[in-house]
Amino acid sequence: MTDEDSEDIRRVISLSFRGQHSVSDLDLERILSFDMEWLSPEEAETAVSKLIENGWLIGNRESLTPAFDARSITTPIGWYPRPSRLLQPVEFGQNESADEEITSESNSNATVIETRAVEQTSKNLSDPREKLANRLKKYISRQTKIPIDEIERRSLRKQKALTYASNWLCLALIAREQGLEMEQIVTSLSS
Repeated sequence: MTDEDSEDIRRVISLSFRGQHSVSDLDLERILSFDMEWLSPEEAETAVSKLIENGWLIGNRESLTPAFDARSITTPIGWYPRPSRLLQPVEFGQNESADEEITSESNSNATVIETRAVEQTSKNLSDPREKLANRLKKYISRQTKIPIDEIERRSLRKQKALTYASNWLCLALIAREQGLEMEQIVTSLSS
């Protein structure tokens, strides 16, 4: 087993527990199968049991918590876990040195990493939809009579809250909140 195996598991657990300290086994199965669509419901049940067995999740089934600090684990855009790594997980602590490094760095660098992720997402122009962000800002401002500065502030706030959301997605969320017709926006973002 490689470091990639444990890194995949860390990312899955981190994303599943985002904003929550503990989760029941049924909620975690729902997240893995219905919310994230990474596994079928049967596979999600197996994966949660295996993660508990191998020490990745601790506590009773009504209140599971990660066995590591999951707050600072970053996930690249477009990342998708290999189901086999969740169904047959490595044992937690198999790579002790990596675990210790991640735990010690995570406490001191959590806010720095989140800030960098938000900045990186907003500056990332490799996504063609990101190039439409300025036009989308102007469109929202014109349609809702909200100043562009306020739209930028709201977008940044959403990026900080959602951590992994891109600038264009946050702008689309703002447009939806303001009751704008989304069909045009979705069409422009999908081309």
